[in-house]
Amino acid sequence: MGEVEAQELQLSIMVQAEANEVNSLPYVPNQLSRRRGFNWWLRMSIYSVFVLAGQTIATLLGRQYYEKGGKSNWLATLVQLCGFPILLPFYFIPALNKNCPTTNSTIAFESKPPSTLVLASIYASLGLLIAADCYLYSVGLSYLPVSTYSLICASQLAFNALFSFFLNSQKFTPYIVNSLVVLTISSSLLVLQGDDSADSSKVSRSKYIIGFICTVGASAGYALTLSLTQLVFIKVIKKETFRVIMDLIVFQSVFSTAIILVGFFASGDWKGIKDEMEGFELGKVSYIMNLTWTAIVWQLFTIGIVGLVFEASSLFSNSISAVGLPIVPVLAVIFFHDKMDGIKVMSMVLAIWGFISYVYQHYLDDRKFKSEKKAANDEVSKAFAQENING
Repeated sequence: MGEVEAQELQLSIMVQAEANEVNSLPYVPNQLSRRRGFNWWLRMSIYSVFVLAGQTIATLLGRQYYEKGGKSNWLATLVQLCGFPILLPFYFIPALNKNCPTTNSTIAFESKPPSTLVLASIYASLGLLIAADCYLYSVGLSYLPVSTYSLICASQLAFNALFSFFLNSQKFTPYIVNSLVVLTISSSLLVLQGDDSADSSKVSRSKYIIGFICTVGASAGYALTLSLTQLVFIKVIKKETFRVIMDLIVFQSVFSTAIILVGFFASGDWKGIKDEMEGFELGKVSYIMNLTWTAIVWQLFTIGIVGLVFEASSLFSNSISAVGLPIVPVLAVIFFHDKMDGIKVMSMVLAIWGFISYVYQHYLDDRKFKSEKKAANDEVSKAFAQENING
């Protein structure tokens, strides 16, 4: 009987020590604590497809809007944000609203949930940043050739690395550095293809400079938004549910859409929409379909981006986004009959290389996590076995 009580006391001491050790640690991001099983990789694949497909299709539709007669930057920005109502039905799917298991669930549940005022401030702040980024991107896309636009957008990786270092304590490994360098070179190569995909002669020098500055500012703002989103997940929300992602997307979209609507009506662009529709080269139906599908695919892109930040990190999310930059000129060959050359092919190869490098680093992290977990379990088993022998 004394032996059983001794074992129970020892077990209680070990559990208490482990609990004290866990409670002394800060909340760890779910991407580091969660076991990366099949479901995790499946979610990552789906989110990546949403990012690549959404970004590529939306950029092509945006290029088509301007090339066929569209002129309103406010409207082009509005359709990037106003499609969030199509996501509302997901709130009513029970399977998607269940909590996701996590090894740090105890810490998460013990944390005091943020107040409504705090959450509203977060959604409003992120919504303001997103509205500004989308408008600047629209200006850049309307003034710059696609090769220059893609090159400048690649700078978001460097900005994101900087913000992630200060805000998210991002660690860099040789594979991650290799991925960032290769992806940046991949997008940078596009500037060497010339202006065959867009007639920059139609744009004045002043507008070209404005487009350049706007795209740089948008890239920096976009990177900051991703890093802040990851910081919000870790430090404020501290939950791992699908509803958390949906709330973040929907409510920040509400604020950003309201801001752009104010600009749309204040600028007077709404007065020229009827003439713009009638003068659209592909016809009124194509004009409406262009705007509608642009709104839809941008929402898919947003789900993918926020999902990747939630599951991995802002830097990984940005890297996946960078993979899509060389895809746009390649698809432009098919839909806009742009010239295909060796530089575009090399750019695509480097993009795939950089993507694989980053995924491989996550594979190594997964193996390391499993090995450390197995070693910890073995140590606990040996401790119990030794205690039984001594008892």
